[in-house]
Amino acid sequence: MALFGMDTVLNCSFSGASEFNLSDLSVFWQLSDTKRTVHSYWLSQDQLIDQDDRFANRTSLYPDQLMAGNVSLLLKKVRVADEGSYTCFVKVQTYSSGAMLMQVAAPFSKPLVTWGTESNLKPGDVVALTCLAYGGYPEAQVLWQDGAGRNLTDNVTISQVANEEGLFSVKSFLTVILEPNSTYNCRLTNPLLGEEGQASVTITVNLQISTLSWCEQRRMENEVKTRTLKDGETKRGADLRKQRLVRVRAGWLFQNVEVSSLSFKQLVSLSVL
Repeated sequence: MALFGMDTVLNCSFSGASEFNLSDLSVFWQLSDTKRTVHSYWLSQDQLIDQDDRFANRTSLYPDQLMAGNVSLLLKKVRVADEGSYTCFVKVQTYSSGAMLMQVAAPFSKPLVTWGTESNLKPGDVVALTCLAYGGYPEAQVLWQDGAGRNLTDNVTISQVANEEGLFSVKSFLTVILEPNSTYNCRLTNPLLGEEGQASVTITVNLQISTLSWCEQRRMENEVKTRTLKDGETKRGADLRKQRLVRVRAGWLFQNVEVSSLSFKQLVSLSVL
């Protein structure tokens, strides 16, 4: 495995050859599938005329180790496009060859969990969480968990998009129904490098206790008084028919209303506003 942007060595060696001169040694490195030339060496020097352009100035052998049978290839500044199978051909007195698979890996950035800008969240609200990381290869594996470590697999979607260098940005979306003080974890794993990081978020929600407004309290009180009046348990009706001023509040507005000419039914209607 090779790390993106770093140098790596593709190992190849031979043995069993009797004494030989470097002029007798030929080495060919090529891509196994396309047969494009990665690096060539013969007549005691590198032969790069047929080298694929993308490997230009990025490959070299180890000249001081060739006589010892080491024909490994140094590949500089590994790219995602370099991933694949490479074949090493060696000829001294006879031909021999070997192939190897090179995988490329790049670590993702530390995950970040975000959610919408909703305020005054309360239990039962639906919230969409987003887990974001970038700059990695190959595609990431994303796992959501709640605060108790239980896996969350429902209502999860994931999007992974590669940039011009082949590195992925990953976005995973989780839709949840909030509970009081809910914690959610996003765990991101690179399948080649192992678990890389996690991010968590705790959303504190408002527990709203239902309370009666002043108007609602007055309305309930009057409903009770009206019912008891019908049962003949109070003399509220007689008292209300006396001439007096009743203060009626509607919102924040106070008014003085002359009720001497109002009927009992009209007065009750006013008092419950």
